[in-house]
Amino acid sequence: MSGEYDLESGPDPATFAAAAAEPDIDEATDDPVYAVGVGPGNLEYLTPRGERAIREADVVVGFTTVVEFVSECTDADLMTCGYKDEAEALEEFAERVAAGESGTAVAMGDPNHSGYQFVGKVQDAVEREDPDVPVRMIPGISSIQLAASRARTPKEDSEFVTLHKRGDVSSDMDRLAEAVGQRHLLVLPRPYDIMPGDIAEFLLEAGADPDLEALVLEKLTHDDEQIHRSTLGELSEHAGGDGKDDTPFSDLVVLAVRREVAIE
Repeated sequence: MSGEYDLESGPDPATFAAAAAEPDIDEATDDPVYAVGVGPGNLEYLTPRGERAIREADVVVGFTTVVEFVSECTDADLMTCGYKDEAEALEEFAERVAAGESGTAVAMGDPNHSGYQFVGKVQDAVEREDPDVPVRMIPGISSIQLAASRARTPKEDSEFVTLHKRGDVSSDMDRLAEAVGQRHLLVLPRPYDIMPGDIAEFLLEAGADPDLEALVLEKLTHDDEQIHRSTLGELSEHAGGDGKDDTPFSDLVVLAVRREVAIE
């Protein structure tokens, strides 16, 4: 895989990240790059282990909003990027790691819930500069975990799908259609072309009950956190469009669709 990748022809960076298990930890020789999930946007949900990896790094890289979120936790050199300059930023980050600096890459939430594409790109950049440097993940608190708590949808009774990734998500949508009504749904929408209203419309077209309870949980743990409660049918009225102005919801949302729960 290279820094310039095509999701249509592959490989998907998420597949690259999941190609093999992490090597065993040997504290005497292991000097890894860390990929840290920093939580949902409130520093109280940043784990102590993740905070230490950020604090002790010489250089920290990540998307601008994520790096700004943890900037007060470290004196490291902060490297920010967006989608357009992501490959260049990660290449420079990897060069500095190969030269002997300690590096930490940061992603919102928990990479195990949504973020394997980013982890794969970090790993690819690091391995191309120095294949002996391992990349180790430090999990974070995901907005999915918070949404499951707020919506009272136990993970063992739920179908979780992330659409918050680039590329084809048709198989993920099919999983939702198969599970709706039988299991709770916990979904990370994709800004802004597959938002909660679009997902609701898709589920209704697949035969879902329009009276199922739907909750859009927005900006979890932030000061302006909101929970929008409706039915699946009512939520579908917000379908359509692919821009910020086409939806009443921000890009920091989780959709929960509750199945009926009988209390005996």
